[in-house]
Amino acid sequence: MILANGMIYDSGEQNRILSTLEHRINETILHQPLSTETVIAAFDELSSRLKRGDFYQITQKIQLENMEHSLQTAVRMLRRSSMEYKVKAELGQRFFEPKLTGPPLGFERIEVCPRPLGTLLHIAAGNMDILPAYSVAEGLLAGNINILKLPSADQGLTLEIFSHLIDIEPKLRDYIYIFDTPSSDIEALRKMAEVSDGIAVWGGDEAVTAVRRLAPAGCRIIEWGHKLGFAYISGYEHKEAELAALAEHIMITKQLLCSSVQVIYLDTPHMDDLNDFAKTFLPYLEQAAVLHPVQDMGAIAEMTLRRYSDMLECTLLPPDRSGGKVYQGKQCSLTIAADNSLELSYMYGNCIIKRLPEREMMTHLRKAKGCLQTAGLICAPSRRARLTELLIRCGVNRVMRAGNMSDSFLGEAHDGQYALRQYTRIVNVAL
Repeated sequence: MILANGMIYDSGEQNRILSTLEHRINETILHQPLSTETVIAAFDELSSRLKRGDFYQITQKIQLENMEHSLQTAVRMLRRSSMEYKVKAELGQRFFEPKLTGPPLGFERIEVCPRPLGTLLHIAAGNMDILPAYSVAEGLLAGNINILKLPSADQGLTLEIFSHLIDIEPKLRDYIYIFDTPSSDIEALRKMAEVSDGIAVWGGDEAVTAVRRLAPAGCRIIEWGHKLGFAYISGYEHKEAELAALAEHIMITKQLLCSSVQVIYLDTPHMDDLNDFAKTFLPYLEQAAVLHPVQDMGAIAEMTLRRYSDMLECTLLPPDRSGGKVYQGKQCSLTIAADNSLELSYMYGNCIIKRLPEREMMTHLRKAKGCLQTAGLICAPSRRARLTELLIRCGVNRVMRAGNMSDSFLGEAHDGQYALRQYTRIVNVAL
């Protein structure tokens, strides 16, 4: 289905709507700019509707894990106080008001006029239930017209959210276009890119490369790429509680988020320490797997095949090639690896354990600098400040407690950048 100018259309209408999209966008840009207050008021009412259960019927039909948690997060992030705080944190006070420069040495004073970027194309990923809607919310807060290409995993929730939003505030209907276009429809995506001033792409290297091929010259590419999270353990503050929190985080997120744990690094040079840790940690992971089981049958089947393949490798190949021992638990596993590289795990409760002595952290993590995002740090209190600073210097953008690596909080940046600043431009006008 398609949402355009406040109306729902069948997907078969895509080419017709795209053929008039540039004209519609130009007409909207010529009108009075969208005010931040209009957007905040509309999302505040949407948050209230989410809270009182207006979306209950559709959410019951959608088969997504952690849906209730995602909706609760949306309620908090979309209400007025949160939106106002976000704008203030990322743009400051009265960002869109023109200001005069005061340059030294007799240079001419110039008027600085911050403006929306124009039209944003959002190519959303499907690894977070509310992500497509929140990406568009950020574009609206910065005053932009927004075109959203839905991920294939979306099951109608995003369209429902924005239908409600436009019902709340009809002024927004000309600022939101949603298409269920498949990624294989390159020509349709090219048409969307051609009318856009910027493209916000949520995805890995392949997705970003594909967008670069589509984007016209001068179009701003805003990469919210797939990143890799990891846990780093160098001693403990409260060992049992910290290991339980780490295991719960792994199973709640199913390791599907950029901030999820893929690799658990231990501050040790010794392989024996990895095996000892695996034996200690596996019961915690098994308990978390019981409380937060994997519901996706396809994922369960894939895990079974991969675990069988791993066991064959460990049996048939020498240890230096097989990657070490696999500790198989109930609906989860831990794999010992001899190398130090940060990599994607099999996910769904299947984690990799590696060595990374503190003195070698910079050498190995900097090799993955383009993929770094979140580190969950478990350590003795006396070492936290030192290790936090070291992780930041290696390129990590979020240093969190292991149990709340994926928590959203007000004022946070995306991959080290404020989204609202990426979605605006600065215009200079001579007096």
